[in-house]
Amino acid sequence: MRVAIAGAGNVGRSIAQELIENGHQVTLIERQPTMLRPERVPDAEWVLADACELTNLEEAELANRDVVVAATGDDKVNLVVSLLAKTEFAVPRVVARINRAENEWLFTEQWGVDVAVSKPRVMAALVEEAVTVGDLVRLMTFRQGEANLVEITLPTSAPYVGHPLREVPLPRDAALVAILRGKRVLVPSPDDPIEAGDELIFVCTAEVEDSVRTVVLGPDSVERTRKACGDPGPAVTRPGPEASGGRTDGPGLPGAPSRP
Repeated sequence: MRVAIAGAGNVGRSIAQELIENGHQVTLIERQPTMLRPERVPDAEWVLADACELTNLEEAELANRDVVVAATGDDKVNLVVSLLAKTEFAVPRVVARINRAENEWLFTEQWGVDVAVSKPRVMAALVEEAVTVGDLVRLMTFRQGEANLVEITLPTSAPYVGHPLREVPLPRDAALVAILRGKRVLVPSPDDPIEAGDELIFVCTAEVEDSVRTVVLGPDSVERTRKACGDPGPAVTRPGPEASGGRTDGPGLPGAPSRP
């Protein structure tokens, strides 16, 4: 896989090193000469250029990249890079770093972003995943909210504890993809029984999250969660790791669509 990363700070270099170790080809694009440090990631291709300039992206052969990562510390830059990558070069996958929580709403397909990533959201989800038993926790969001990675840690009162998975009537658009049991990661099969304390990892659409919660935890679980959260609405929304927190010069971004 060929990947271009805009921004060669700590975040960009760390992503590049990880991808290279996994066998991918990486180009780092950095506009600040002082940040150009090829010795930090010697196996990457380094380009000194402003990633917001169309001609520079053409010279970096963005049209031949499978993925572009906008990883600078400036949300304005990340949005411009994402938009150019998607609209001018038809890059199949664009991943963007969000630095400021108030700019989260901008990082959508309208700006060319396929996946938006924020450290605060990731950390919040991991905290919830570590301490929450008997509720659904959203870990990650894919395709701008069309599908989510969610986790449920089973309490002893869960209705299907001790039952094989084939007896669990999951709704359509939901799939159990892994069971974490102690230090083991289990690939689910229909005959596997589920146990109290198991962490069940699902991929499902947002529309069926309440149904998954109801099936796995019992019919009272949705109402209990609403009351605990003080939520009068039809469903509880847990934060997923797709946005938040860096640096912009003001609350808005140039050319940004109106806030919904």
